[in-house]
Amino acid sequence: MARRRAKGRDVDGILLLDKPTGMSSNAALQTVKRLFNANKAGHTGNLDPLATGLLPICFGEATKISSYLLDSDKRYIGTCKLGVRTRTADSEGEVLETRPVGNLTEQQVKQVLQGFIGQIEQIPPMHSAVKINGTPLYKLAREGKEIERKSRRVSIYQLEMLRLEGDELDIDVHCSKGTYVRTLAEEIGEALGCGAHLNALRRTASGPFELEQAVTMAELAHLAEDGYEALDSLLLPPEEALSDWPMVSLSQNSAYYLQQGQAVQVPKAPSSGWVRLRRDDGQFLGIGQILEDGRVAPKRLIKAAQ
Repeated sequence: MARRRAKGRDVDGILLLDKPTGMSSNAALQTVKRLFNANKAGHTGNLDPLATGLLPICFGEATKISSYLLDSDKRYIGTCKLGVRTRTADSEGEVLETRPVGNLTEQQVKQVLQGFIGQIEQIPPMHSAVKINGTPLYKLAREGKEIERKSRRVSIYQLEMLRLEGDELDIDVHCSKGTYVRTLAEEIGEALGCGAHLNALRRTASGPFELEQAVTMAELAHLAEDGYEALDSLLLPPEEALSDWPMVSLSQNSAYYLQQGQAVQVPKAPSSGWVRLRRDDGQFLGIGQILEDGRVAPKRLIKAAQ
């Protein structure tokens, strides 16, 4: 008879990790999960191994809202290497072409960057995790295959030049989910007439969370020596991922029926959209949606609140 695998701890909450370079998002997740000895965890938005920065990790009940955090806007600081185009649009790929950068002025660069603000179409790079018929593109790329990809519409809310020095350009990007900064760097290079690839990338914000709130892997490992209580003190409540959402407060009676799966009428609720739900004693209940008739319907409830 097979032995049952030992179960980890029931841990709930969100950890903001500053992912180091050279580590995949999944490897970072598994390392953190082991440190916490947690039975359930997931990350919210892949960062390439070369990239660093904010990687929110959801434990337990917080995994129920991870997809909403995945859909949130992101912010990055990237370094574009001008004059060199690579196969992967980053520093890991083989060089395809080199061109002289010329004497670019800050004014020229700022004008080009301005042209990318708003809704733009992007074709996902072959070296990406996007799946075609269940197979990630990067696996096909490793086999030397190049297949046609559909363009995607993404939003660039803000794109600023931080530094222009020789053949290096630092940019600050505030964008919608699904934006490939590698592709953006390549397109900026083309618009400047010299080509470019992404040399470094750091995520500085994800939804309502900022990099300044994050903890490094080294700090985590050090805290782990003091036990689980020290680690658990870093966890944020799941509701913080939705802090920019409208909040609906329910009476004890309404909360009871909502937790039975029923839509309820709530005075002064928003007229449409997604909302976070709280009982009038302050207890977070989960995520709701406003129906056409104005009632609030439960969509994703947190077990601990029931």
